[in-house]
Amino acid sequence: MVVGPIVDAVVPEEGVDGVNPSRGALEVSKLVTYLDGLLDAQTGDDYAPNGLQVQGTRPIKKIVVGVSACRELFERAAADAADAVLVHHGIFWRGDSPVLTGIQYHRVAALIENGLSLIAYHLPLDRHGTHGNNAVAAAQFGLGSLQGFAHHGGLPIGVRGEFDQPLAPSELQSRCADIFGQEPLAFLHGPDPVRTLALVSGAAASEFREAIDSGIDAFITGEPSEWVMNLAREASIHFLAAGHYATERLGVQSLAAHLEERFGLETVFVDIPNPV
Repeated sequence: MVVGPIVDAVVPEEGVDGVNPSRGALEVSKLVTYLDGLLDAQTGDDYAPNGLQVQGTRPIKKIVVGVSACRELFERAAADAADAVLVHHGIFWRGDSPVLTGIQYHRVAALIENGLSLIAYHLPLDRHGTHGNNAVAAAQFGLGSLQGFAHHGGLPIGVRGEFDQPLAPSELQSRCADIFGQEPLAFLHGPDPVRTLALVSGAAASEFREAIDSGIDAFITGEPSEWVMNLAREASIHFLAAGHYATERLGVQSLAAHLEERFGLETVFVDIPNPV
């Protein structure tokens, strides 16, 4: 369990609040109630609604899991006879038009026509202390002494930690490629060896300055910004951008494995690779 990123959420006990511990189908409302509690989904601010975004017509036995909601993901879920789609990036975002036309209409129609529920968790699935993108990555990097990092709405969405055995910058880059499945864009201008690392999945180049101010040796996020190269050189810190999509595959897969173990649901991760 990561120390710091979140206060442990209150998760419904088996048989409480409609959570059925028996193996088999779950009503979508019961599944969402459980996930809301597990991920502390209604705490803090976000750019999108968390939880159920589109209600389907069937109890949940099989879930297709992905990073970003899109028509291809919905069509593949329908072809795979899934009952629900669970994602990190849903289809409704703050500031979007509430009118269902064009692309948004066809996305919603693909869900409704196939009876699929759409469930999405954005920042709660970045910051969660066990299943969050950053917590899972930190465990795979072998970080210890973890603390919360990069606050949004009063809650840390990333983590920072220390390596028990400091590693060379080239080894950090290699480990980053192995964990996230693609070669990162790397500006390796920091100390050798690397002792401390901060992780913030997705588009978090704006948090780079906090890493600099905190005296951290290396910072990993998904997307870079133009200005980070010169800042990394001048501040003598390592900056690695491993891909927005790539850094956010870990959380949904960890959550899917948990649902399989807890409820006996079938889950299938559908990878729709995105180089960004």
